[in-house]
Amino acid sequence: MPSSAPNPPDPPDSRGPILFLLLLLMAGFLTVVWGLGREPASSPVPAAPPASPGAPLATDPSAPASPPSAPTSSAPAAPAPRSPLPGGGRRIFAGNRFLVAYYGTAETGALGVLGETEPDEMQHRVRRAARPFRAPGRPVQIVYELIVTIADRGPGPDGDFSHDIERRLVQRYVDAAHRHGALLLLDLQPGRSDFLEVARRWRWALEDPWVGLALDPEWRLGPHRAPAQVIGHVDAAEVNRTSRWLARLTDHHRLPQKLFVLHQFRTAMVNHVERVKPRPGLAMVQHVDGFGTRREKLATYHAVARPERFLMGLKIFYDEDRGRMGASAVHRIRPHVRFVSYQ
Repeated sequence: MPSSAPNPPDPPDSRGPILFLLLLLMAGFLTVVWGLGREPASSPVPAAPPASPGAPLATDPSAPASPPSAPTSSAPAAPAPRSPLPGGGRRIFAGNRFLVAYYGTAETGALGVLGETEPDEMQHRVRRAARPFRAPGRPVQIVYELIVTIADRGPGPDGDFSHDIERRLVQRYVDAAHRHGALLLLDLQPGRSDFLEVARRWRWALEDPWVGLALDPEWRLGPHRAPAQVIGHVDAAEVNRTSRWLARLTDHHRLPQKLFVLHQFRTAMVNHVERVKPRPGLAMVQHVDGFGTRREKLATYHAVARPERFLMGLKIFYDEDRGRMGASAVHRIRPHVRFVSYQ
């Protein structure tokens, strides 16, 4: 006979919560295992930046240690300096270097020996001329001094009494300089134009690390003069404007030191020469160009030379000099000559 008491409630089923806990534990375990096999996407390890030329390596004991708390700069690194000069280094006269040049223009010997032969043949000749100047502790650097703006007897289409040689001819000497480890010096005979105006036309070549600039005031004429009628002249202010422009170009492109030459054989050729300013990035040379006997050349040299302001240069003429100086005679000159060119 059935009891009249109410049936007791069914016991709660405990399998649901237990199964849920087991699933949670298994999911957490799988997450941990999966995470150990990879790096978090939110914290990549940055690659070390490449060391710039000249920067000390981390293993160099002389390298200063950075403060551990110093923040990393976000500014871009400065560009590395451009290629060094022939033979290494970034200063023209470093290591007591002595310069020997051939002077002239392209494809003709009328203005000097540089253009009497093709550049590769000329290289052999200038090396022979330079050999006697070499000595222990005094290496010799070859230079091609190329007249790129030539003074003319007539005014020409623009009335400035000068013209530029073709770009392809200049490029030929740029290429030869790099083949043979030579410096190239662009020489300006501007006629009635300003030196700076003319120099800017050759910017494309002066951006090359091995190309320098020479100013020849003999061929810098006033508004009513023509070349070969008078000996020209330039004021120090114009020289300074030109050297400032070249120094800024050198700094902007992080180029090695450039050769900057001022030709002179009379004191009147450079007005206020004592006001010519030195320029960082330029090796400034006063090049004395007088010809004649040794006595005459030395008299000109001593009258013009300003060694407190410039390094000194001297021109040797194959045809016009009498009793032409050799290397030993040049080395005996005081103040010291550091650059000889042959014409």
